[in-house]
Order: sequence, then C-alpha cells, then structure tokens
Amino acid sequence: MPVKLSQQDLYDLKNQGFSDQEIAKAVGEIEREELTDSSRGRGTDPRANSPASAFASKGMDDIARYQLELNDLLEQTEHILKGDIVVWKDNKKIWADNPSPEKNPLNAEGIRKIMLDLQNYINRHVILGDYEEEDINGIMKDYGRKLTNFIFMKYEEMGMDTEEKRQEYASIIMNVVNLVYASYSRAKDGGERRSLREMINVTQSHSTQGSGGAMMMQPQAQKTRGILNPMRYVAGKYV
Repeated sequence: MPVKLSQQDLYDLKNQGFSDQEIAKAVGEIEREELTDSSRGRGTDPRANSPASAFASKGMDDIARYQLELNDLLEQTEHILKGDIVVWKDNKKIWADNPSPEKNPLNAEGIRKIMLDLQNYINRHVILGDYEEEDINGIMKDYGRKLTNFIFMKYEEMGMDTEEKRQEYASIIMNVVNLVYASYSRAKDGGERRSLREMINVTQSHSTQGSGGAMMMQPQAQKTRGILNPMRYVAGKYV
C-alpha cells in the first residue's frame, strides 16, 4: 500500500533538513518493506505440505473403534449358531447359509433368544468396566447356571426336538459361556479401559510431536530500516 504523507509531515521533515529526494527514498524503502511483509503473510502454511502422521487423530479413532467394535464378534457367533459355513469368493471370506438347516440343533427362535441374551454381556459397557477376578468368577457361575436352566426349560421351543440335536446341548452351553467369559476377562482390573486410555495418550503425544508441540507460528522478520530513515521521526509512520 502506498505511503501517503500529509503536508504537515512534509513540512516537519523539511524543517529537519531532509530534501525531497531523501524523503522520496525513505518512502520507497517503507513501501518495499510493507510489500515484502504482505507477501510473507500470504505464504502457504508449511504444515499444509507436511506428510500425514501415522498417529493422526483419524488413526486413533480407527484403533479405538476397532478395539471396542463387538458387532463382528456377535455376527460371527450368530453364524456359528446357525451352522453357516465359511466360503471364499473373490479372495474374500463370506458366510454361506447352512446347507442342511433342518439338522441344526437350534432353530431361528432359539438363536434369537441366545443372541438377545448375549448382547447383555458382550458390549462396550462390560469390557470398559472394572471387575476383580472374584467378581468375574461369580458372574460366570451365575450366568452358566442361568443359561443351562434357560435352554433346558425351552429346548424343544428352541429347536432341540430330537435326541441327536440334544447331544449338542453341552457344546452350545460351553461355547456361549466362553464368549461371555472372554468379554469379562477384557475388563479384569479395568485392563481394557486402561489399555484404551494409554493408547489415546500415546497417539496424542505423537500427534503433538508431529506438529511441533504447538501451533506453528510464522516468524516475523525483524525490520531492518536504516537508522537514518527520516520516516522514523514522523509520528505514526514508524513502529
């Protein structure tokens, strides 16, 4: 932006002994400095071209989501209870329907009841809890007894209507109990919650280090106007 001097400014400078040529030279120096400062201000933030950190916040979210995501486990359990089989298609693992559903020990209603019950024990609230080993053992003892009695009282309604199907009774109980035990084991002494907190702290630490520990500020170049620049002595023209 051009530097404009008032008539009073010119009068004061000339009274101090500066010629028109010296004043024009000083004004030109200031205009060049302001143009340079303006160009620096419009420069690209160096962080814009910096390589993405492997510990960025998105990575943290993905890790936390993976650690807490239990839908895959419940989905796999449901497929196993249905008797579905794993097949590979286009190098991807998919679940194919049970080719003989009539031989499955549990019918649709039996599977639905077990899955509804499992969701009360395999969830984020449980694995992020804080349980002592004695508490877990007590919970598992009660759960095993409850599940055993539940299926025993409703085994025909749940699809175990033949002797061959009822032979799978103990296996189903054991597999479901082990799933619930694994869920509570992750919460033993707050282990899962502590692990998640440590992971978040490490991620934030790396992210902070990657950005220099604080917001990067554009350093301001020190002004180097000549000490004899007459504009130094005009009020409001030099800071």
